[in-house]
Amino acid sequence: MKRTTHRSASGKKLYAVRDKKGRFVDIQSYKRAHSADMRKKSKGEKRKK
Repeated sequence: MKRTTHRSASGKKLYAVRDKKGRFVDIQSYKRAHSADMRKKSKGEKRKK
């Protein structure tokens, strides 16, 4: 899903995921979302051996 960035009231960067109707499905802090992305391997990385 496509994520958009926002800022919280305290100034932290946030990622927001919306459904097709535009409602928020999930809101994560940038730090948490980015670290999860780094742990996950892409299809291209998985194929290489």
